[in-house]
Amino acid sequence: MIIQGYAELPLHEGKVPAYLFEKMLMLGSLIANYIIEVYGPDELLSRLSDPVWFQGFNNVIGMDWNSSGSTTVVLYVLKRAFPQSNFNDTGLAVVGGKGKDAIKTPREVEELRGDIDKESIIRASRLSAKIDGVALQDDYQLYIHGLVLSSSNKLLVIQQGMNPNNKLARRYHLLINDPHAITAERDPHTAVASISIAPALNLVDRGSLDARRAILDILVSSSQESLYRDILTVNRVLRGVKGIDEFLGKTSVLTIKNIDKSRCPSYYRAITDFERVAKAAAELKKESPNNFDELLLTRGAGPETVRALALVSHLIYGYEPSFRDPTTHPIDPFIYAYAHGGKDRMPYKINVRRIEETIEFFQDVLNNIKAGNKEKEEIAKNLANMVNRLIIKGIIPKIEK
Repeated sequence: MIIQGYAELPLHEGKVPAYLFEKMLMLGSLIANYIIEVYGPDELLSRLSDPVWFQGFNNVIGMDWNSSGSTTVVLYVLKRAFPQSNFNDTGLAVVGGKGKDAIKTPREVEELRGDIDKESIIRASRLSAKIDGVALQDDYQLYIHGLVLSSSNKLLVIQQGMNPNNKLARRYHLLINDPHAITAERDPHTAVASISIAPALNLVDRGSLDARRAILDILVSSSQESLYRDILTVNRVLRGVKGIDEFLGKTSVLTIKNIDKSRCPSYYRAITDFERVAKAAAELKKESPNNFDELLLTRGAGPETVRALALVSHLIYGYEPSFRDPTTHPIDPFIYAYAHGGKDRMPYKINVRRIEETIEFFQDVLNNIKAGNKEKEEIAKNLANMVNRLIIKGIIPKIEK
């Protein structure tokens, strides 16, 4: 079973002050450890896989409700709280991260001690990056890739992409109960939340089933010369080469006259480096992948090459891919930002003393739980029940999932 989602947030400048990060680390660690102590490590993964809960957690520890930096901060708070060296003790570890740290993910998985399937976890890590960076082309370039792993062999992939043109960042969550279960052969998104919706090349959508099959068939059955010629023809159509319609005649399903580029502008673009893409496609053909997962994991299967193959299957052979943005609902957990404020004064200046009081409360809760005293735990549960009652009565708004 795979549960997935993503959130889309405005890009914010500025860093978290060192003193505030330490407070965030303490509070975030206590909340996470409370969940693990009461419900187990897998429950924390499940909650973090929900973009609404993730954002609420980010708000409570002091990040602004609409800051894209929340992904980085939450990931590194958890990475500090659950280092690799304590994996056997806590049953949880966080690896990967932003930029160069993302590249270290496979090595950090290998360094973990415990009875987990490292090979399948590393494969799931690679495939998840390909799913959100190649199979789904939504104009967001991935720059964060982190894994939260439990000792039961479950993992949560947290990724974020950046679109500098519209000043937005998009976050992707993949909760994988079985590392072997993740696949690009079906739409993996079940909980999708973002600010904006726009058409995108979505090869993991069920509407792309025929397109995926066509791409594989083209790679297997076409000669290298035929594949080269088809990519060249598609590129000439998209570039609007004069006389191309007459040249195509009835051999192509679509021609430049009846392509509505406004349906998905980022898809209906000419290939910028044709020779490189054609060479990469030829290399993919030599590998003869048996399924779409193997195709994505093959070296050379980058966004431009896969888009070129999708264009060939579409414009030459008539198998149109899906342009569906996988968004399912908006996200606005603003209510949680009132807990302690935000680092950028949204909705008000961070209240450090209030954070310290919350830290003291959770420290007492955890100490009492470990000592066998359930009084503080009952207080925490009663607070949660009270919030639910206030939501039912309409006193505070319900956060839709």
